[in-house]
Amino acid sequence: MVQNIINDLREYHNSYHSQIEHLLLSILIVVIMIILRKIMISIITKNTNDPKTIYYSKRIIGYSTTFLTILILCGIWIQGFGSIGTYLGIASAGIAIALHETIANIAGWFFILWRKPFVIGDRIQIGETKGDVIDLRLFQFSMVEVGNWVEAEQSTGRIIHVPNSHVLKERTANYHGGFNYIWNEIHILVTFESNWKKTREILEKIAKEKIESSARQAEIQLRQAAERYMIHFSKLTPAVYMSARDSGVLFSIRYMINPRQKRGSEQALWEVILEEFRKHPDIELAYPTTRFYTYTQENPSPDKTGPAP
Repeated sequence: MVQNIINDLREYHNSYHSQIEHLLLSILIVVIMIILRKIMISIITKNTNDPKTIYYSKRIIGYSTTFLTILILCGIWIQGFGSIGTYLGIASAGIAIALHETIANIAGWFFILWRKPFVIGDRIQIGETKGDVIDLRLFQFSMVEVGNWVEAEQSTGRIIHVPNSHVLKERTANYHGGFNYIWNEIHILVTFESNWKKTREILEKIAKEKIESSARQAEIQLRQAAERYMIHFSKLTPAVYMSARDSGVLFSIRYMINPRQKRGSEQALWEVILEEFRKHPDIELAYPTTRFYTYTQENPSPDKTGPAP
């Protein structure tokens, strides 16, 4: 009986000292890895001024040192493959429930790295949020918001942090995925009394002079993107379409543009359009109007036999 107690105390003493040694060794390893990470980042920042190279180097070094630290600590605290299997078997059920969102975010991170639905620098829309991707981490990615209360999809200045799991659950639209151009339209409404033939000729001339170069650049990129995606447009050159509306004749200039140049291109086109319309009195811009026709007693209709209302 006494011998059993002594043996238990001895085992507890040895186990206690063993845990203290493991803890001190773990702290030492973590400190060494942190210092090593800072030294490696310092070396890279001193040898290059390229922000993109520095950014990706920091990410790679951070992920590598973290993974190596976890691997070493597991080797210290978990002895033997049998213990690892037992530990994982006990912990897996609890981890799956308690860390559901965390696991989903990690899965989303692997999906982003593998499938590359977007990369840093791309403008994307995920769900109802649009922005330019500026950072990609293990659990979330960040982007500078565009649109919202600001028109023409320009930046609001806010940074939006989106969990990586949203990539697996929501629709993601990429403005730059292999093809850096989108279709844009400018609508010009003129009155029914305007010379619509002349209007169309003016708009076609403006579109050809001001936008033709963008179409040529888009065509080059389209051929490159076709190697990866089944993208096909029969016509990339600017086009002018016409239709009737309640308040006049609507002309639409449809053309391809880089998303970040959308507002600037619209302003440049409108300046030229307004300047050209001033030269032609028979072209007037339209706006919503209401017309009234009155029936007078002095001019009754010939087929009316009764008294005028």
